[in-house]
Amino acid sequence: MKPIDEEITVVEKAHDADTCSLARRSLASVHEAVDPRIRASDRPTDDVLDEGYVRQLSDFIEHRHHYEKSSSEKGSGEGSSQDPDEIIYVEFEEDDARDPMNFSYARKWAITWTASFFSIIVGITASSSSAYALGDPSMIRDLNATQFQATVGLSMYTLGFALVPLVSASFSEEFGRQPLYFFSGVGCLLMHLMIALAPNIQTVIVGRFLAGAFGSTGSTMVGGTIADIWAPHERGVPMSVFAIMALIGPGVGCTASGWIEQNPHLEWRWIQWIHVIWTGIFVVAVPICMKETRSGVLLTRLAKKLRKETGNHRYRARVEDERASLRTLIYISCTRPIYLLFTEPVVAAFSLWVGFAWGILYVLVASIAPAFRTIHHFNTGETGTVFASMIVGCFVGLAIQMYQENLYSKYVHKKGPEARLFSACVGAILFPAGIFIYAWCTFEYVHWMGMAMGIFVIMTALFVLYVAVFTYLADCYGIFASSALAGQSLCRNLMGMAFPLFTEQMFSRLTYHWGNTLFGCIAVAMIPIPYVLLWKGPAIRASSKFASQTLKQY
Repeated sequence: MKPIDEEITVVEKAHDADTCSLARRSLASVHEAVDPRIRASDRPTDDVLDEGYVRQLSDFIEHRHHYEKSSSEKGSGEGSSQDPDEIIYVEFEEDDARDPMNFSYARKWAITWTASFFSIIVGITASSSSAYALGDPSMIRDLNATQFQATVGLSMYTLGFALVPLVSASFSEEFGRQPLYFFSGVGCLLMHLMIALAPNIQTVIVGRFLAGAFGSTGSTMVGGTIADIWAPHERGVPMSVFAIMALIGPGVGCTASGWIEQNPHLEWRWIQWIHVIWTGIFVVAVPICMKETRSGVLLTRLAKKLRKETGNHRYRARVEDERASLRTLIYISCTRPIYLLFTEPVVAAFSLWVGFAWGILYVLVASIAPAFRTIHHFNTGETGTVFASMIVGCFVGLAIQMYQENLYSKYVHKKGPEARLFSACVGAILFPAGIFIYAWCTFEYVHWMGMAMGIFVIMTALFVLYVAVFTYLADCYGIFASSALAGQSLCRNLMGMAFPLFTEQMFSRLTYHWGNTLFGCIAVAMIPIPYVLLWKGPAIRASSKFASQTLKQY
């Protein structure tokens, strides 16, 4: 059979301008990428293509396989999907306004700000957790709990953050971002409401886990959303906006929560009520400010419409090759983040690095309050104000990132995505430096500003590291960015969950200066990671089945 031309003339007349304006392409010329693990034999048959997942699940349970027919049974008719040359893939034209990459700048920024706003609410970098931790004294008193039980509530939040994106990130790539944002926001709101009204510590712990599970959308999906709508050379500033919204969370959350906890008429429950209010604002904003950004989802809707109009089942979106079959969908969606984490050196290296950094961040969140109370005799409000140094550190990190953007523009054509890593090389040195400053200022005879300066340097480095991880993985993995970010999110949040559980015991044995010195030495051992990727990154990406699909952008 003669291959389909890149711009094919359609025999059937479509009755809708939406479908008429789509480009028709062959398998060889289609631009949209799918999971490279998909084989030709995995592509759905015509019968399965428009069959609902509920029907497929019912057939599987009842052992009905009505759609599995041999090629001879199906015949060689025009509607057969067994021959790849007979499939016509639909795509957006280059200047099609429906393509998320062609959204107006006003719409792109509305989506970026709304998605980033969710990240500061759910506490992607411990905003919610740090605020929760400062409410420990009154919560322990009201619920007759122990300090360890309160710390478990801190860790359960990050456990929900770690596990759920393994499924939700890939499902957002298959079914769309907007519905997941909305339902995640609603779920997160209800869980914070549950915590605010909790009669016992067990309810708080369960609510914290579920709040983290729903809130994990703000961790992994925002990076994917930005990759959906911004071209690689445009992503630096939107990613910086996302990072600043996320990373100022500990500072803003703790500065406010310290004084809320200090007020005997408010205390820990009002910390949760404020989260309920802000999450409600986000839920209202989603349908107003956001649109679907996943191009594969939009093309799938148009392909279904085209099949219905023409009666020709050869039309399909490329992404339908991996999602139309329930079995294939579950396999792809549930395994892709783990597969990327354990088979992609880029994802694995960054996950190890950022995971350790997140563990340190949660150690800071858990230890700053007792350290300043013990060493410098601060009250709860004053302790919360110390977290303002995190806000300052984030804005200095933003200034460094702006300079990084200039370097990226200058070197991207020569180095590709690795041009994102210049600032990360600086952050790799600043990170252990900040830990050492904090560690060796934890004495009564050293002014409290010394510890605050250490926190400031650590947060500056974390901001730079955070933006580097998200922009570099988004550039390397393109449409699979959410899955790559979910893989590193698993490692990052598991460490964020585990570290606070042994923080109190470790510092009681090693003291604050030696415990933090140990962390600083580990951070020094990780300095080479961005330098190795800057040097060997292109060779590593070229050998990757996933990352190699985005090489043509550079």
